[in-house]
Amino acid sequence: MLADRAEDVPLSLADLHAATQVGELVDLAMPASVRERTADLIAGGGFELTAVDPAGLTVGRIRTLPDVVGSDMRLLVCGLNPSLYAADHGVNFARPGNRFWPAMLEAGLVTVDRDPRHALVHHGIGMTDLVKRATVAAAELTTDEFVAGLGRVERLCAWLRPRALCVVGLGGWRAAVDRKAVVGWQPEPLGGVPVYVMPNTSGLNASTQHDGFVGHLLAATDPGCPSTGSGS
Repeated sequence: MLADRAEDVPLSLADLHAATQVGELVDLAMPASVRERTADLIAGGGFELTAVDPAGLTVGRIRTLPDVVGSDMRLLVCGLNPSLYAADHGVNFARPGNRFWPAMLEAGLVTVDRDPRHALVHHGIGMTDLVKRATVAAAELTTDEFVAGLGRVERLCAWLRPRALCVVGLGGWRAAVDRKAVVGWQPEPLGGVPVYVMPNTSGLNASTQHDGFVGHLLAATDPGCPSTGSGS
């Protein structure tokens, strides 16, 4: 059964995703409080709609990662899309060679390695992706996918209002928003939320090292950043 409180529904869907197998069908009754968000919640939860009847919805679990998000997030981390490895392990940025989690630990933003649920519940760090389709590499994604995914993330930000959004991967942001964008705080918010874009933490990115990633993550959560209204 899904949570009754609207803001808790995404985490209920994430727990359901973890408890089911790829291709498994599940009957859902969405709480009235989130009916208008049904399509985004199903996609964000890692499911696809397969049937609708008066009793509710039937969804199928897909090979991806669910959003791990909730109310009062200090930071919403947004990857480009899940790798197949991450999708199969149920953890964002899961590959041993990915520098994301070591940088998060070094920055003091999390205390448990590779545990998105703990990061949300204990540290207010949520996680989502621009595109939910899992691939071997982000290069397989199309510009149309990035643009469509940006719309979902924008609506998510407007609803849950994290203090800041940190997009991990400049290439995806350039594809979806501004092909001339550079890392750092972006000139325009997304869904009313300030956006920080940092380099991809993949092991394939040799231009940024561990200390650089730590610095970007700390900048994205800086109390003086636009998310808190510097000087207010």
